[in-house]
Amino acid sequence: MGKIRKAVFPVAGLGTRFLPATKASPKEMLPVVDKPLIQYAAEEAEDAGVDQLVFITGRNKRSIEDHFDRAYELEMELEGAGRQRLLEAVRTILPSRMSCIYLRQTKALGLGHAVLCARPVVGEEPFVVLLADDLIRTDGQGVVGQMTECYARYGCSILSVMEIPRDETDKYGIVETRPGPDGELQVLSIVEKPAPEDAPSNLAVVGRYLLTSKIFDKLECTRPGAGGEIQLTDAIAALLADEPVIAYPFRGKRYDCGSKLGYLQATVEHGLAHPELGADFAAYLRREIT
Repeated sequence: MGKIRKAVFPVAGLGTRFLPATKASPKEMLPVVDKPLIQYAAEEAEDAGVDQLVFITGRNKRSIEDHFDRAYELEMELEGAGRQRLLEAVRTILPSRMSCIYLRQTKALGLGHAVLCARPVVGEEPFVVLLADDLIRTDGQGVVGQMTECYARYGCSILSVMEIPRDETDKYGIVETRPGPDGELQVLSIVEKPAPEDAPSNLAVVGRYLLTSKIFDKLECTRPGAGGEIQLTDAIAALLADEPVIAYPFRGKRYDCGSKLGYLQATVEHGLAHPELGADFAAYLRREIT
């Protein structure tokens, strides 16, 4: 059973819900306190042992590449000013053992197509997909780490899931499951954004997927659906005919940073948890927001 070494980040989207902020800067570079969303996702993958980050990019995404590149002029200025803590923070954004690969998604054909673009790099290995605007905070092990441990036990594709209100099923991919012999949730079916009355459950797939390479064959055969996009959900549904897929209720709190409200919630709660700013920020909120 292969080690999970590659993480795929689909970052070619336009981020229209955050315009005009995302007109020239990717939504994945929106900061939550002092780090952009994409860095939180990359750190989660790194903590799980991933050593290759595969970014599926589009136009106006150059700042993501710059963020994970060396900035020699900035480092020299910080070093000359004796600002060692900031210098270390800049130098360790990308650990030396990790590498970045950038592939261009030339057509906006959806998440499934973005994942398919990674096939030349991923090859026959299992891999993870992280959606950076799903920011997940945990007290310990990150979600990707939790999923790789699950993969080591079962050796099949795994979807991170969470319970949602029934009236929100039309915003997510929804899974139907049954308990397996060890209590794991085996996926029976998956459907994209069903109406509440048609949803098989209230278990929603959120932005972490651990997939075997067989998903690429399914994506190759997946016909575009609504909006002309190739849905990853449809390919996973086809994958169920060939191999088991597990739904994994992760440990952690998810923030939908693709929405303005979710982004603000993430900013406030990460600010309160920040080791340097948390206490002062909490005092400010108690004093001013009453």
